[in-house]
Parts: sequence; structure tokens; C-alpha cells
Amino acid sequence: MNKCQQYMDCLVAWIDARFPMTKMWKEHLSEYYAPKNFNLWYFFGSLALLVLVNQILTGIWLTMFYKPDATLAFASVEYIMRDVEWGWLLRYMHSTGASAFFIVVYLHMFRGLLYGSYKEPRELLWLTGVVIFLCLMGEAFFGYLLPWGQMSYWGAQVIISLFGAIPVVGDELTTWLRGDYVVSDATLNRFFSFHVIAMPLVLCGLVLVHVLALHTVGSNNPDGVEIKKNKDEKGRPLDGIPFHPYYTVKDIFGVGVFLIFFSLVVFYLPEGGGYFLEDNNFIPADPLKTPPHIAPVWYFTPYYSILRAIPDKLLGVIAMGVSVGIFALLPWLDRSPVKSIRYKGILSRIALGLFVVSVLVLGYLGTKAPTPETTLLARIFSVIYFAFFLLMPVYTRMEKTRPVPTRVTMK
Repeated sequence: MNKCQQYMDCLVAWIDARFPMTKMWKEHLSEYYAPKNFNLWYFFGSLALLVLVNQILTGIWLTMFYKPDATLAFASVEYIMRDVEWGWLLRYMHSTGASAFFIVVYLHMFRGLLYGSYKEPRELLWLTGVVIFLCLMGEAFFGYLLPWGQMSYWGAQVIISLFGAIPVVGDELTTWLRGDYVVSDATLNRFFSFHVIAMPLVLCGLVLVHVLALHTVGSNNPDGVEIKKNKDEKGRPLDGIPFHPYYTVKDIFGVGVFLIFFSLVVFYLPEGGGYFLEDNNFIPADPLKTPPHIAPVWYFTPYYSILRAIPDKLLGVIAMGVSVGIFALLPWLDRSPVKSIRYKGILSRIALGLFVVSVLVLGYLGTKAPTPETTLLARIFSVIYFAFFLLMPVYTRMEKTRPVPTRVTMK
């Protein structure tokens, strides 16, 4: 053993005596056994972590030049785009990263629906994921106002006004959120504080809890087989492999593919055809001029469609809130004896397919101006959306399922 290696061993031993570095490395990477039959759907958890890091790092650089002042905010964004060295890249990485975050999170959630990752013993893991999703929506909403463009201003005006429909505390709550009686400089400062400090701290804490919960119960897999039930004489799962180096290499490959598409959008289509950065947001906010059609950014539009589909404002707000919060009830709504869609019956497959279609259609309708035809469609697909959840105890219990193998398969 050379002296360099001896010095390294001494350094590691010195750190381990004061901080569980080696223990954490073993528990969460080299000796954390994950199912050996992961497929491409299992890329999106690590990609969500990657995009979170991208948002935090680019956000730190952007705050160095951004001015949270109603008279200067829009101009400061233009200054970043035009005069700050590589500022345009930082801004586009951050704005594209926001949409990329929701894309990978939605796909991550779909994988959970597909393979029943919310079922026992992962109920708490799923609940922490739902809370992360809610916080992510709040983080995106607070950040949406900061460019101080027309759509940012009026979108915030509309969304904040919805809280006024809450009985008793509605008016006080909207005033508190705005920090004023209208969306103003006080609102901008308040949202800047939430977006830059409060929500990122909460998100990072929740992500840590989510990962710890995952490594406590173990990862699910496409078969829904618990690999901890079959172990060798050393206590290692027979159907598991160490996360490092096997899945770290796999995730690095996934990161490479993701960065190719991410870079193509950042460099060639940063506005995303008007979905990532709306045309009206390149116009300074004007409280005296309302845009002809106010719509939230694309990742909020399915829930916005549900809101608009109900004529009563309070009931619409309740329906919109329930449409997000109902995900937390999935561990108790699904009565199927199996986890994975591979072994569920035809009813679950049809229900999941209709649910995905309803989300896509509602998302599209939310970007369009309301008409009698689009409102009717929104009501129909809102019913399909909620039927997926509310009828789940019925169709998951009555359908015929296939036998689940005792060991994972390599399909």
C-alpha cells in the first residue's frame, strides 16, 4: 500500500469518526439493493433530482442580477438576456427546466400508477411524493410572477383571486398572499421570497425524506414483487443488485439522453412553441390592459380546465383542489390484490388509459379560450378524471387478476 492510499484511508477514518460518510455510502448506494428488472420508467426519479439541482443552481445565478421590484423586474430580465454574459443561457435553462421538471415528475407519477408503487408498504413514500408535487406546484406558481410580464401578472391576479371563494377566510387570505389589495410590488417581493428561499428549502427537505423512505421500504419493480422476501444466506436479496455501480451507470446513461433533448429545447426552441414561455410574457405587465385570453402555464392547465368546467366559483376551486389532493388517497382506493398493471385485469387497464387521455385533453382545453363546446368537453373529461379515482375501489375489487410470480421476471 503506497503512502497516498494510507493518507486517504486515514482521512476517511478521521471523517467516519465524526460523520457517517462510509455508512451512508453503503446504506444508500453500494449496499442498497434494488430490483434487477428496472426498465426505462425508472429513469425519471433520478432525472427529477437532476432538474431540481439545475433549477437551484441556475436560480442562484439569476438572483444575482434580478431585481424584485415592480418598476425594474421586467427590465432586469431583459438585462439578463441581453447584457449579462451567458445570461440568456441561464434564463433559458431555468425556464426550460421548470417545464422539464413537471414532465419528468408527471412521468414519475405515471410509473407509480402503472406499477402500483403507492401500495403497501410504500404508502408513506407515496404521500411524501404527493406533498413534493404540491410544493413543486407552489414553487412554480410563485416563480411564474417574477418575470413581471403580462401573462405573469394577470395569471397571478386570476389564481390569487380564486382563494377569495373560500368561505370566512377567503378575503383575508387573498390579501395576505398579495401583501396588498391588488397584485403589486409587495406581491412581487413576497413571491420572490417564497420562490427563492422558503419553497426550495421545503422541497430539499422533502426530497431527502422521500429518498430515506424509499431506501427504508425498498424500491418497487415492474412485477410488484417484494425482493426482500427472497434472500441468500448473507441476507442479500436474490433478485436485487447494488444500486452502485449498476444503476448509477444506468442513470448516467439516462441523464445523457435527457440532456440531449433538454439542450435541443434550450438552444433551438426555448419558448416551447409558446407553452414554456408565452408570447404575452415578453410584454411588460400592464394593470390597465387585460390580455384577451388568460391561461396558466401548461403544467397547470388540466386543473384549470376542471376549475372552468364548474360554473360555481367555490365548487370549481374545491374540485380543482381535490383533483390534485386525491392522489394521496390512492393507497386506500386501490383494492386490487396485485400491484403491477402487468397482472391487473382489463378494467384497470381501461381506467388508466382513459385517465391519461382525460389529463391530456383537459390540459389542451385549458390552453384555449372557453367556448360552449370546450366547456362541455371539459365537463365530460373532468367526470372521467374523477371516475378513475372514485370508482377504483369497485373495478379493482371485481376484476380478475393474473397470478404474480414469486420472483422478479426479466420481461
